[in-house]
Amino acid sequence: MARQNTVTEVKVEDITFSPTIIKPPGSTNTFFLGGAGVRGLQIQDKFIKFTAIAVYLEEEKAIPFLALKWKGKTVDELENSDDFYLDIITGPFEKIVLVKMISQLMGQQYAMGLTENCIKFWKTLGNYTESKDKGLLEELIQVFQDEIFPPNSTILFTQSSPTLTIGFSEDGSIPKEGKANIENKRLSEAILGTVLCKGGVSPAARRSLAVRLCDLFKVEEQKAAKC
Repeated sequence: MARQNTVTEVKVEDITFSPTIIKPPGSTNTFFLGGAGVRGLQIQDKFIKFTAIAVYLEEEKAIPFLALKWKGKTVDELENSDDFYLDIITGPFEKIVLVKMISQLMGQQYAMGLTENCIKFWKTLGNYTESKDKGLLEELIQVFQDEIFPPNSTILFTQSSPTLTIGFSEDGSIPKEGKANIENKRLSEAILGTVLCKGGVSPAARRSLAVRLCDLFKVEEQKAAKC
């Protein structure tokens, strides 16, 4: 059964994330919307919203793989399990992180925040080595160096192990081609980890995935019961 028959769009602020993405840069597969949420920072007494972030998962492989271990769990059990999100981050299926701008950001500003959060994620796993990772993160920063991201512009990360494809668009659409490919599985996983790990940049997206995947696991169980 096609996943798009059971997956709905998600609205974050004034941004709507579609239920599916078909053949993005870096992949020939179809992806369904796992979840989405806002990213922002509390600055004094005001929460400033910078981006909306969506996570898409490979349609054919993600739910069958994840449901084997996580079906029957409640939303709260999923949301509070680091192992659940690590299974999403490292699972044997392709993923997309789709970022849409709410506020304008300079490319270098975005890249510096991204690399800092990649380091934070690696440190939570206990496998960050500055000497080993410095060059990799500098390569990532160079991809964003001369970019400007106005409101509604898009950054797309397609994670097709071991290749990380990065693409940009100015009009909110899915980029038609990638700007850069980085052949590093660990970096690809870290970018998704910055969104989904506990204390990551978008607790709302983390919660959204738990809610929506919990429902999809129930659909998977119903399918299995009919076989």
